[in-house]
Amino acid sequence: MKFLAAAVTLVAFAQLPGQVSAGSVSFFDPSQVPIKVDTTQDFPVKGDNPLMYCADPANYLLEIDQVDLSPNPPKPGQSLTIKASGTLLDKVEKGATVALEVKWGLITLVKQTVDLCDQIKNVDLTCPLEKGKMVLTKQVDLPKQIPPGKYSVLADVYTKDQRQVTCLKAENLEFKM
Repeated sequence: MKFLAAAVTLVAFAQLPGQVSAGSVSFFDPSQVPIKVDTTQDFPVKGDNPLMYCADPANYLLEIDQVDLSPNPPKPGQSLTIKASGTLLDKVEKGATVALEVKWGLITLVKQTVDLCDQIKNVDLTCPLEKGKMVLTKQVDLPKQIPPGKYSVLADVYTKDQRQVTCLKAENLEFKM
């Protein structure tokens, strides 16, 4: 499931240029609860990726074995291949949510909570997600219009009964012209 959040985050990021125009800076839900991030330690996600857990993943419902991105870092105008594997410790049903935040420098581009089951269609999965081993391979075409700069992405995933599935972040993702 953790890799699932990674995939959802990256797919959402890949779709971002289509969601954000030059005239709009923020899609912001003022009722959104802030994502909690442990800034005292680093908890890297295994594999060739820029992902970190927001906090110690010991209590998450998804145990990520590995997430590999190619290329790493992702490049505008190129295909991004996501390969991930992990073990889901419990079933995840409709009603699970992802709190998603994307920043470009200090500017918040996206800050919203979305239904996980609606989003995982983007990575060819459907709900419910059954307990057990999961493997994901997905190719995403990144738009060449991604504005240059540094991006930060956070994805905090919860079941419908508010058990934390995972929380992932990627900071200072730099895109160049």
